[in-house]
Amino acid sequence: MTEQFQETAYQLSEETALELFRSLLHKEGSWVNWGQKCQTLQKGGYDSQTIFEQTGFQAAQQNLIIVASQVFESLVNGGAKDDLLDYYRGPRSDILYEFRILNAGQRLAAAVLARDKRLELEEAHEAAKAIQEVSHISQLPSEFTRAAGDAVAYQCWKRAKQKRDLQERARLIAKGLKFVVSDSGRRAIEALLSDFSTTTAKSAPLLPVHRLEDEDQLARIIPFVGEYPLHLSQVTAASSLIVEPIFHIVEAIKSTKIVPLPGWQSVLKATDPVAILWPTDELPRSISSKPEKVLVVIDRAATSWNENSYFLTSEEDKLGLQWFAEEPEAHLIGQLVVILRAKNILDENNLTEPWQMDD
Repeated sequence: MTEQFQETAYQLSEETALELFRSLLHKEGSWVNWGQKCQTLQKGGYDSQTIFEQTGFQAAQQNLIIVASQVFESLVNGGAKDDLLDYYRGPRSDILYEFRILNAGQRLAAAVLARDKRLELEEAHEAAKAIQEVSHISQLPSEFTRAAGDAVAYQCWKRAKQKRDLQERARLIAKGLKFVVSDSGRRAIEALLSDFSTTTAKSAPLLPVHRLEDEDQLARIIPFVGEYPLHLSQVTAASSLIVEPIFHIVEAIKSTKIVPLPGWQSVLKATDPVAILWPTDELPRSISSKPEKVLVVIDRAATSWNENSYFLTSEEDKLGLQWFAEEPEAHLIGQLVVILRAKNILDENNLTEPWQMDD
């Protein structure tokens, strides 16, 4: 798993912060100490830009040494020997950063492997990925163990079997022999020197990616405050929904009913909309020959009168929709945005019954 330091800020005195800034500016101690000090400052409420301005440590470097120092700490807690810890104080923060995806036990094994094989950055990245992937395999081939070296060797063996190019195949075999630790794994890899048959690699399926092309493909979620007739307080007391940009993600509010509407421009432009279920025979103008219930959307933020809109009003706590030719004295609760009629389904059974054809 990836290391994540706590985001909760804690009290850090100005005197302590200044001392940390001074120490970082003069690069006192090892990179492990730098990472711990940067983390302390960030948890104390100082952002990465401020730390950069005071110390010269860029944001990316801060992130690297903070995470790497956490990995280093997990080696300490895992019982790593002093010579291993001294090796990574080297400095080799970039190598330890690659092991952030591993658990504590895997990190120690990977750190020993990287030290013994003198792995560079790219090799450490591949080793960490191999160790993680092997840990997810429920049934590993009997020739290989789950030791760190065998995990890398297994991946080389599997990939070599899929290569027709002899040069690339030979490179993977040599790499596998470099890392393998079990005798059975070594024999399996050496067998590829005389067995030139190949296996077909399974291809991952395409990702089901779609792009939203039109705004009305993205619903607007708004609070539903009830069915007419209802009290004024039901409209005014309903909590507004906080909508995040891009995908219109909405934070749910306990005990609040919500309704999705198409992303029409008028709906998206509404600042503080709510929805009310309203009978058509109570509307200011007739819209249907027979009574039905429609969804009325009111923007509570739009309370400035204009002659081209209907408004929700309240008289003796009775709500109503009205149009005013001139600016009224009545209190305007919100502007009518849209009235939504339910989809007209001719035969509702067609939605649930399987389609049949007469012989």
